[in-house]
Amino acid sequence: MAKCENCGKGPMFGNRRSHSMRATRHKFKPNLQTVRVQDGEAYVRKTLCTKCIKTLAKA
Repeated sequence: MAKCENCGKGPMFGNRRSHSMRATRHKFKPNLQTVRVQDGEAYVRKTLCTKCIKTLAKA
């Protein structure tokens, strides 16, 4: 599974809980997007999570 190239965020694991509190295993995947980022003078394609894209847009 892919990871964010900036912060290293990857899939996390936990439980889904029904109304009766019965636990079933579940995988939480990060929202990854492929974007063009300026690295020095060249543009590079990177796989970033949306949180990192938002913080890079601020800077």
